[in-house]
Amino acid sequence: MSGVSLKCGDCGALLKSVEEAQEHAELTSHSNFSESTEPVLSLVCSSCGKPCRSKTETDLHTKRTGHIDFVDKTSEVTKPINLETPNTYNSTPMDVDASASASSEEMVVPEVDKKLLEELEGMGFSLARATRALHCSGNSSLESAVNWIVEHENDADIDQMPMVLASSKNEPPKPSLTEEEKKIKLLELRERARKKKEEEERKMEREKEKERIRIGKELLEAKRIEEENERKRLIAFRKAEKEEERRAREKIRQKLEEDKAERRRKLGLPPEDPVAAKPSAPAVEEKKISLPVKPVTKAEQMRECLRSLKKNHKDEDARVKKAFQTLFTYAGNVVKHPDEEKYRKIRLTNQAFQDRVGGLKGGIEFLELCGFEKTEDGEFLFLAREKVDLAVLNSAGKELQSAIENPHFGVL
Repeated sequence: MSGVSLKCGDCGALLKSVEEAQEHAELTSHSNFSESTEPVLSLVCSSCGKPCRSKTETDLHTKRTGHIDFVDKTSEVTKPINLETPNTYNSTPMDVDASASASSEEMVVPEVDKKLLEELEGMGFSLARATRALHCSGNSSLESAVNWIVEHENDADIDQMPMVLASSKNEPPKPSLTEEEKKIKLLELRERARKKKEEEERKMEREKEKERIRIGKELLEAKRIEEENERKRLIAFRKAEKEEERRAREKIRQKLEEDKAERRRKLGLPPEDPVAAKPSAPAVEEKKISLPVKPVTKAEQMRECLRSLKKNHKDEDARVKKAFQTLFTYAGNVVKHPDEEKYRKIRLTNQAFQDRVGGLKGGIEFLELCGFEKTEDGEFLFLAREKVDLAVLNSAGKELQSAIENPHFGVL
């Protein structure tokens, strides 16, 4: 079967004719073409009659218009490829049979209007660019040549001198514009380019604004979720704090009742409510027996350490409270600045540390529960970066806050 299309060896595109192959080569700089027996598709939309040359084009057309019915007319329009090279400037070499190539003729620079060429050079354009613009625009007028330069100023070969076959030189040049018309046209072209640039900048600014709005919404949503989690954490903390206060009051009440009953017994008075007082002791003991052994958590160890500290110094409330506040500051600094060593290192011989924490029984033990360890020389308490546990430090902060704010903490 004879070839019905030309295939680009660089990108695989199918082209109907040598002219299309030349245009493809100019746009992409591809130069490896060969004959192919695979026809170029011709899919015609049944609704609007638009021809499509590939499945990708039909998908794009369907996406834009909603039309889904296409008629395949490939067999009707497919014809053997004509490999005769057209007489156009700067013909692109193609990888085809030698028998199909045109006869080799001398390539020359196309003839253009000398006056228009001088005017374009006078406007600052190079000789090659001005010659190519006049040749490609039909050598008709200064206006069309300037328009062509504006539209193709990003082409890779715009500053290369065009070449055509010696037999395909242009017709004699046509009359050019007057000086006044050239100035007006140049101003129009510059104004058009300026408006196009402004439109592109406005479009880019709109896209940036949309992106800023999207990012702002995401930040607000993240902030809302963070605040919601913080609110839940605070509610849980207050609930635990209230439960702690309730247990402390209940223990105080039970202690007062027991003291009152003991005083009545010593005075020889009968108990106030013997029926209710009898089962209290066995019930507690039975409950203790039935409860399973529960492992002590880190938070419970911290709470017990703080209670011991307060009991060991029950006559020094101000000093105990200052110790709690100092420990809270140490833990908070590590949470806020985990990467800074100065917040994870405490000199044991420091007088201020000894007065506030080190001199109280239980202060250093609490810091060790937070992860601090004594150095080999015994001079510092140090918390290694890899041993920083934010969950443990947050638990320490909660227990210290409860000890500071709860008036009944450590009473029993």
